[in-house]
Amino acid sequence: MTYQRLRPLLFRLDPENTHNRILKLLAFAGATALGRAWLRRAYGWADPRLETEVFGRRFRNPVGLAAGYDKDGVAIRGLAALGFGHLEIGTITYQPQPGNPKPRVFRDPAAAALINSMGFPSRGAAAVKPRLLAARPTVPDTVLGVNFGKNKATPLERAVDDYCGCMRLLGGAADYATVNISSPNTTGLRDLQQRAYLEPLLVALLRARDETAPGLPLLVKIAPDLTLAEVDEIVDVALAVGVAGLIATNSLKSLPPRRPGGLTGLPLQAPSTAIVRHIYQQTGGRLPLIAVGGIHDAAAALEKVQAGASLVQVYTGMIYAGPGLVQRINRGLAAWLEARGLKHLAEAVGTAA
Repeated sequence: MTYQRLRPLLFRLDPENTHNRILKLLAFAGATALGRAWLRRAYGWADPRLETEVFGRRFRNPVGLAAGYDKDGVAIRGLAALGFGHLEIGTITYQPQPGNPKPRVFRDPAAAALINSMGFPSRGAAAVKPRLLAARPTVPDTVLGVNFGKNKATPLERAVDDYCGCMRLLGGAADYATVNISSPNTTGLRDLQQRAYLEPLLVALLRARDETAPGLPLLVKIAPDLTLAEVDEIVDVALAVGVAGLIATNSLKSLPPRRPGGLTGLPLQAPSTAIVRHIYQQTGGRLPLIAVGGIHDAAAALEKVQAGASLVQVYTGMIYAGPGLVQRINRGLAAWLEARGLKHLAEAVGTAA
């Protein structure tokens, strides 16, 4: 209720500046044991029925923070105290870069959506590494992922160098890694989803992983604008090379009359669910899925789980619903299990695929 009263005031301010201020507040609150305890009392909640093991990692609950919220790992401790089962930091680029010109984030309250054309602003992998190493031991019950992207100036033919550079620097500092080849805000990036680029990229990344962080799960984040044939091709490559799972999906490519950029929030709910369901049907659940897109309450999270996702991630939902969203989703999922006499959320995965 407090956030709902504050939201009209926050929405009068520039979206990117407001977001950065909130990150600073979370970093401040998470810097001390007292601050983290206060956040956990206000927002934390646990139920053993929500615990799950996916690609060899134990998650205390299925709700994670999507990449894009904390790009440089500045507020890991504070975010973990909000009750997330996992945090995905990034997108991180190998070299520092400023991203696209501002303004580059816009709200669409009528659609409960965001439009961003950020273009991977990043302080670079070398700058993020010490933050990950410092924070990881202090959040032992939160799985910590890193999300990699290529630098804007790097041609597609050299993209593998950026991704492998990130892996070599950051692989040992995280619990899993995600290769982002699906943002609409870096020219040509989505071409990396084509087999001719994707297969050698993943083979090289897995080789770099084995050299620096053996066994680290590698995931691939895909776009929602793909045809089902293109999705099937990505799935074939993922199964062939042995990646740990897929994240479905990144943002929609925003079309007129909206501003150009990536569209997230409620407009993404149906397309992302459709892709999750298709992948689960095609693989019979052999390829673990993290679903992201339009998750604004427990019902939306359950829709993703029943479509085939083992885990879910939120971002835009936090902007509109506030930090209590994580607890509300987890409470809602537990209540749904209780009402049906189910012992574990895993029993619901894929039941509506």
